[in-house]
Amino acid sequence: MTSTVSIPTLSGGDEFSAYVARPAGDPKAAIIVIQEIFGVNAGIRRKCDLLAEQGYLAVAPDLFWQLERGIELDPDVEPEFKRALDLMGQFDPDEGVRDIEAAIRWARAETGGKKVGAVGYCLGGKLAYMTAARTDSDASVGYYAVGVPDMLGEAKAIANPLMLHVPEEDGFVDKAAQKAMHEGLDDHPKVTLHDYPGLDHGFATQFGDRRDDAGATLADERTDAFFAQHLG
Repeated sequence: MTSTVSIPTLSGGDEFSAYVARPAGDPKAAIIVIQEIFGVNAGIRRKCDLLAEQGYLAVAPDLFWQLERGIELDPDVEPEFKRALDLMGQFDPDEGVRDIEAAIRWARAETGGKKVGAVGYCLGGKLAYMTAARTDSDASVGYYAVGVPDMLGEAKAIANPLMLHVPEEDGFVDKAAQKAMHEGLDDHPKVTLHDYPGLDHGFATQFGDRRDDAGATLADERTDAFFAQHLG
């Protein structure tokens, strides 16, 4: 069952919407699904639906709400892709993480105190890293996270497991950035990095031209096992 809910901000002064997919029975845990720069679009909603089929309460908050509510863009349409890049430039990731924390609190209450994880893609991958460092998320996963080398100083605050999927031919995360990520995180006891040779940014998108079926399947299998281990 799916629905749209309103989640209060941490300050309580406003609220934002979230797409919610519920499992058939009681959820075994909850997972916050963190959007790309394209908003809570069909691909993100499908990610939620698939997690619900696995027994999770899946919640995708509208993180661009302070710019414009209900943004939903298609990365394969050039003007929409350009608009998404512009939105990313305006977006405040610190505010985004606070909204993710609000979503975690909502999901924890909604499930009666069960564990809550997070998974994010692109900008959401960066936010998943920040979520691992700044919130009490029980387990976090980031796909093709951007900007992590600039935040490696926060790694010491990561107390719960984090997995990052790193495509080696990422047009937004160059080889030097990937090297910095490995040097900064490989020795961290809570962090696991997986590299994907030959794959580019967006390879695990649910729909569209960027998807690589084999790579997406492998990464998603690793994510499923990770959540089963740490949220079960």
